[in-house]
Amino acid sequence: MCLAIPGKITDIPAGQDALFRVAKVSFGGITKDVDLSLSPEAQVGDYVLVHVGVAISIVDEEEAKTTFEYLKQIGELEELGDP
Repeated sequence: MCLAIPGKITDIPAGQDALFRVAKVSFGGITKDVDLSLSPEAQVGDYVLVHVGVAISIVDEEEAKTTFEYLKQIGELEELGDP
């Protein structure tokens, strides 16, 4: 199944190309690097939906938290952790 997982942008390092920014995104305490090319307006503190390492859209904080909880309940978050 293909899922987009909600996460919160915690950092966008300075000095990046405006078109190819990468952000640190937290998924319930697990932090991953995420490509912001499809969501160039995303800023630190925003919640984004992430699919295969790319932020595909900005979402409302409440929607993100609700979706994340549902995914935890059905066991769809195991792949986020490092082996």
